Amino acid sequence: HVQLVESGGGSVQAGGSLRLSCVASGATDTVKCMAWFRQLPGQGREAVAVIYTGDGREYYRDSMKGRVTLLHTRANNTLDLQMNRLKPEGTAMYYCAADPGSCIRWTYSGAFNYWGQGTQVTVS
Repeated sequence: HVQLVESGGGSVQAGGSLRLSCVASGATDTVKCMAWFRQLPGQGREAVAVIYTGDGREYYRDSMKGRVTLLHTRANNTLDLQMNRLKPEGTAMYYCAADPGSCIRWTYSGAFNYWGQGTQVTVS
């Protein structure tokens, strides 16, 4: 089993930046795909960005390309999400996710077995 703990959420003004952090523990050697999702009020979870830890390939949500960056530290089992030029529509609960799979279905929340508890980001 893998445990994920997120941190770094908070309130920020539009145009500002936040860095979210996810720390994985447990059977982390089984994880090949790590991602950040977000859930806007009243909506389902949508993928923000993902990394396939096997070879480092990264994929980003089109609407957020150029404004978000993943930082993966294998030694510490962490996956950070640096978000810049935040917009009010980015207000959401942000979740870290992980899976032993290959990230093929990375935009689908059902493809991930492990989830953190989430961290709230509010942009005003």
